Amino acid sequence: MDYRIIAAFCVSLPVSIILYKIFIPVLRKVKLGQKILEIGPAWHKSKEGTPVLGGLFFGLAMLVSLIIFLIPTALEKEEYGLLAVAGLAFANGMIGFVDDYVKLFKKRNKGLTVTQKLMLQFLVAAAYLWFRSAYCGGGSALLLPGGNTVELGTFYYFIAIVVIVYITNCANLTDGIDGLQGSVSVVLGAFFLLLALKSGDNDAAVLTAAILGALVGFLIFNYHPAKIFMGDTGSLFLGGLMTGLLFYFRAEILVFIVCFVWLAEGISVMLQVTFYKLTKKRIFKMAPIHHHFEMSGWSELKIVTVFSFISVLTCAVSYFIYNNHFRL
Repeated sequence: MDYRIIAAFCVSLPVSIILYKIFIPVLRKVKLGQKILEIGPAWHKSKEGTPVLGGLFFGLAMLVSLIIFLIPTALEKEEYGLLAVAGLAFANGMIGFVDDYVKLFKKRNKGLTVTQKLMLQFLVAAAYLWFRSAYCGGGSALLLPGGNTVELGTFYYFIAIVVIVYITNCANLTDGIDGLQGSVSVVLGAFFLLLALKSGDNDAAVLTAAILGALVGFLIFNYHPAKIFMGDTGSLFLGGLMTGLLFYFRAEILVFIVCFVWLAEGISVMLQVTFYKLTKKRIFKMAPIHHHFEMSGWSELKIVTVFSFISVLTCAVSYFIYNNHFRL
């Protein structure tokens, strides 16, 4: 095994822990804490004031590992696919950071408007797909099980942009209770690490090991009761990263299985809003769906455990399909 894989994890983990040890007290001191809306579960009020911007620090921890163990190698080999994935992640993370900044410093609790956020996300997704096509050998053919491909032409890019933006926002919706988004993302990261190791792609393994180390460091401080939240900075970063990895491995068609938990969160919101507008009644006690289970009496720990286990199952199914029916 390439030493860089283990080294990337072993660097990002302690860097992540150190950053949280330093900055959680700082964020508390300057009162950069979460404002809890009245529309959420009443018992979440006890979390008000918990520092946010946690995603900034695991992103930085990952970046340190990438600068040391991946970026020089990628530039030397002139292979930019993984750098494009990292770029997609950090660009979405920057959108999330601006959103968090507006909430915290401009005292607008909803942050950026929906239109502003979507415009930025669509621009980032389009830029990623352009760069992937121009410099990373990415085309408009969709890889199917069995090794077959179907050429979609311009339609591919239209669908790909929508998928990237939608999945990234579903990831954002999943960040609603202590440890949930981080735990699900660790499972997804482990899935991509296994794909990288199986395919012999050491560079991809370095990137996934780096984010796993950074996320484990974050979860130490984010499990219930959370000492810090990742905020939109972290959830949009993770959405962009995992979606980008799906495209990197040409496993776009598996998005509905790999990202099942994220999709369930997003679809639950769409169903709730649509059904209420039509009937003035609700399908769920509260959306996204993790809040429905909260309102039904599930503890946060139980929700995190069950949702993470579901992600393990869907990723196991995806791993089997990819390794037995895809031929790159």
